[in-house]
Amino acid sequence: MAACLNHSHRLTGGYVRLKMFSEILEIYLILLKISSFKNYDKEEAFNVCPLSQRNYADLNFDGGNEIVKHANEGDDSNDDYNPGKAIDVIVSWKGVILVYIFLCGVNYLYSYAFLPLLPISISFLSTTVFAPLIPLIGHRAVLGLSGYVLNNVAFLFAAVYLYKLSVIVLKDPEAVLRASILFCFNPASIFYSSIYSESLYALLSIGGLYHLMSGKTNYATLWLALSGSARSNGVLNAGYICFQTMHRAYDAVFVNKRYYLAVQVLITGALRSICVFVPFIAFQAYGYYNSYLGCSVEETRPWCKARIPLLYNFIQSHYWGVGFLRYFQLKQLPNFLLAFPILSLAVCSIIDYAKLRREVFLSLGFRASPVDKKSAAVLFSVGTESRSKSESVLEKETTKIREEDHVLRRRKQNIKGEDPAMLSLDNDSTHNKQGYFSVIVLPFLLHLGFMLATAFFVMHVQVSTRFLSSSPPLYWFASYVMVHPSSKSKMWGYFIWAYCAAYILLGSILFSNFYPFT
Repeated sequence: MAACLNHSHRLTGGYVRLKMFSEILEIYLILLKISSFKNYDKEEAFNVCPLSQRNYADLNFDGGNEIVKHANEGDDSNDDYNPGKAIDVIVSWKGVILVYIFLCGVNYLYSYAFLPLLPISISFLSTTVFAPLIPLIGHRAVLGLSGYVLNNVAFLFAAVYLYKLSVIVLKDPEAVLRASILFCFNPASIFYSSIYSESLYALLSIGGLYHLMSGKTNYATLWLALSGSARSNGVLNAGYICFQTMHRAYDAVFVNKRYYLAVQVLITGALRSICVFVPFIAFQAYGYYNSYLGCSVEETRPWCKARIPLLYNFIQSHYWGVGFLRYFQLKQLPNFLLAFPILSLAVCSIIDYAKLRREVFLSLGFRASPVDKKSAAVLFSVGTESRSKSESVLEKETTKIREEDHVLRRRKQNIKGEDPAMLSLDNDSTHNKQGYFSVIVLPFLLHLGFMLATAFFVMHVQVSTRFLSSSPPLYWFASYVMVHPSSKSKMWGYFIWAYCAAYILLGSILFSNFYPFT
């Protein structure tokens, strides 16, 4: 047992070091572009800052495009040796707009598309931890530095939480490690290492799911609610709580025959789901208050008079052309090709599960066997919070036993000269309802399916690469495909790794130089 535990600790430590290497590699690729390409001049983005004297009606245009498209001759300081310029030059795309928001506040209507958690976090770091650097490199560079440090640290912890979550779900050390490494080198890595909200959202959503699967539902609700203040799709994480509530209420009524408990479960689940929505709704109310109240009738925009005046939807539709089937145009075919790999991986991950666990998938888990439900008691059974501590100890003991069993099987395989991948899959064929195909993966796939449909039919489809990148089933399925006993498993493994490597390289070059990339 002790040997297995030490082996687990070595795996975790090595994984963290690998994750740090992936982030250093990403930063190196970004810096490489500085010496290889002409830098995009972003000074106009910050010289348009004094807007407080304008009427609010004048600000209802595509301010974000104005921020990122203009150029100016240079900085007022004209200090060619200012170290802050080295930081400023790697701030790209939405990072430019976010730094503008930090410096100037929410002056454009367009700015309300960026939820407040990342700006608040970066502002806090710049005025506390990195405040002593302001006299040396300037306020703007400190904001950029704070953003890069925050997002890379968040990326690191998101990877750690994915590893922990995968241990609970997959219960296979090798599959866990493969999936976690794939996340470290995922095709959207450039966004996780830049001033974008992907890292913070991934940390909060994956961390929240880990706490949910550990039986800490209230703690998980807080994390998932915070994810909704980092990205708008964070509100979809309420679906996990709804899934849990639905099955626990069913368990209370039809298994335990405790109707009062079922009502209690439904009320508690509804309150937790509402909590996940609160940060996003509060920010929309804040935008509505600033945009509508105090304005004359002539200055009022049409969205303010809608039955549900949702500012975020108006910005997405009016400025970015987001809407159902609005992106289905012939000229957008290259963007569909750009998103094809991640969309294909997501579709295959859902179809493969649905084919093997058809009854469970179509019934949303209600027709799962008692054994399946017991293996995912945290989702299907009432009262798991009170048993979370003992279950946590049991889970650790079970993991140790599995790792010990895995070592013994590897030794037998070495003696007999068998293929390790085939040995692993033989075990999976015996227990084909475990790992990726266990019932506990079902809510993750339902969530992925909804996000997949949204990305393909509603959003700018090229955004799918980073939009879906924080979804754990993608990495679990890819890990499973790599050791599938079919003759094409190695080919798919090479394809997945080549896809990740190509998008990391291309993304680091194109994104950093303001060329379109997802």
